[in-house]
Amino acid sequence: DSIVVVEAVKARFETACGDAHRAAKDAMGSLTAALFTTTLVFMVIFIPVSFMGGTTGIFYKQFGLTMAAAVGISLVNALTLSPALAALILKPVDYDKQRITAKVRIAYQASFTAISKCYYRLLMQFIRKRSVVFVSIAVAVVALVVLMRSVNTGFIPDEDTGSIFVDVNTPPGYTQQKTMNVLTRLSNQIDDCQAIADLSSVVGFSFSGSGSNHGMIFIQLKPWKERRKYDINAVLDEINAILGREHEATAFAMTSGLVDGYGSGGGFEFSIQNQSGADIRTFHAISEDFLAHLSQCPEIETVYSSYEINYPQYAVDVDASRCKKMGVSPSTVLEELSAYMGSAYVSDFNLYNKVYQVTMQLRPEDRSKIENLDQMFIRSPQGQMLPISQFISLQKEYQPQVIKSFNMLNSIAINGNVARGSSSGEVIRIIEEVADQYLPVGYKIEWSGITREESVANSRVALVFIISIVFIYLVMVGLYESLLIPLAVLLSVPFGLTGAFLFAKIFGVDNNIYMQIGLIMLIGLLCKTAILLTEYATQCRLAGMTLKQSAIYSAKMRLRPILMTSLTMIFGMLPLMFSTGVGANGSRTIGVGTVGGMLVGIVGLLCVTPALFVVFQSVEEKFKPIREFKHSEDPMIQKELERLAEKEKPYPIVEVSH
Repeated sequence: DSIVVVEAVKARFETACGDAHRAAKDAMGSLTAALFTTTLVFMVIFIPVSFMGGTTGIFYKQFGLTMAAAVGISLVNALTLSPALAALILKPVDYDKQRITAKVRIAYQASFTAISKCYYRLLMQFIRKRSVVFVSIAVAVVALVVLMRSVNTGFIPDEDTGSIFVDVNTPPGYTQQKTMNVLTRLSNQIDDCQAIADLSSVVGFSFSGSGSNHGMIFIQLKPWKERRKYDINAVLDEINAILGREHEATAFAMTSGLVDGYGSGGGFEFSIQNQSGADIRTFHAISEDFLAHLSQCPEIETVYSSYEINYPQYAVDVDASRCKKMGVSPSTVLEELSAYMGSAYVSDFNLYNKVYQVTMQLRPEDRSKIENLDQMFIRSPQGQMLPISQFISLQKEYQPQVIKSFNMLNSIAINGNVARGSSSGEVIRIIEEVADQYLPVGYKIEWSGITREESVANSRVALVFIISIVFIYLVMVGLYESLLIPLAVLLSVPFGLTGAFLFAKIFGVDNNIYMQIGLIMLIGLLCKTAILLTEYATQCRLAGMTLKQSAIYSAKMRLRPILMTSLTMIFGMLPLMFSTGVGANGSRTIGVGTVGGMLVGIVGLLCVTPALFVVFQSVEEKFKPIREFKHSEDPMIQKELERLAEKEKPYPIVEVSH
């Protein structure tokens, strides 16, 4: 907004207006409506976005409200501080006294005049041949659809958070000590990696479950500046190579999840649900067959389930009749057995101003054999100490350690990682196709964690974009008091979206929530820029110019501020586009989409919008003709009308006097 104001003041200097105060006043007289309209449209686009729910709604809301507030402050600045500073600081330059400045100006004017000539010739072709305009829009829409289908989809880009988890599972029946030996061996090998700063391990639980045969290794990487050659993907490859040589356990490495509370880590996760009521062994066999088919998909790097059904166990059968005979409750027998073999909280006691907890449990050597049951006693109502072994019988069997459920149905959890070069959205589609093909009737998959959020969010994105565009259209209809002129603004948007997806395809960026946020901002920027053209063309038309004269003169006067604001945006996004280090993927996603959209969108907008103004304004005037032209207060428009009346030189003017 400030660039547009300052450029308009400088343009007044070139028309022999030597008073900076008057130049600023005249510039604001023609710009105030345009600045207000463009800012209102830009803020309106974030209204429907801010009402989205779920995880995506949080991202959109934070970004949308921040951008809307910033643009509103920018408008206030452009209407107050910028013209005041322009009136105080800017002065007409005497190029006869400042030779260096004059040479720079001559070089600039020569290059800008050459660009202007090419642009005017191209613009005249679009205005004369209206079919070219609509063919160009149709080509942009078709290219947009093709690129949207070819660009990989995702939810949140994986970032180098500097931490890695290793999920380790030893065979069922392994003791904690044997699992700890495996963890120690793996930790010593992983610790030799140059990029690792520290690691620690724990036995008893993992992302896959809990028990003596589960364990985890937590890895913290060195700061980014100390491992520029080792990004997190390179470290993962090195760790997975170590894990692949381990034959005593199954293990896989994953990055930490970017959003806390959604899933156990990076990659994808889902559950296979048993709706048929089949026994657990049949269910497990079907899940293993399904995993075998998934592992053959090139889009999936690893897919893994730690669910096992062959944990060695003892089934405890309580002799209810004997319990009744001895006056002992079966539930009491089970409670005492649980306290002896497991543990039980007894009470607390105070000592030296500290509270200590008393927990009952037998020593390991006293509960390691079946014969130890003879040494465990339960008190009868008569006060007798009776061995537990006379009330129960044990039978050895192999069963799952735990029966898991998801949405009230028996389920088996599946985790995995996306292959390099693929996206999470592509993997979701592949898994659903494989499930439809290979899962029998009565079994289905249900997404969980961050993958569930992604599968739900993808169906909302198109609706959000449609609602945003409808809001923009309605606001412009009210401001222009026209149903057709806003279409000249909106039909320039497909060019920008096509450029964004084209750059995403070239640079290998996913269509994720970061890019979608950038696209919403891009729509607002393109509409904001197109309004600068149509609003000034409307002023020219109401002042008495013909439709073609209005469109061409508006393009001439707005070309330089449009190029300046667009190039400012593009150069400001280049550091994001080529960023590295922490948070680089999210920054690159926004930068690539915005830069590509602005480059292609501005070129298409400059050619199409003036021509569309001529088309839609001519249709508008057939139903609502202009009965009387109004005197314009803009000295630039007045001077152009005088030149057209006197026919000083053929239109368009492409030379700018020095």
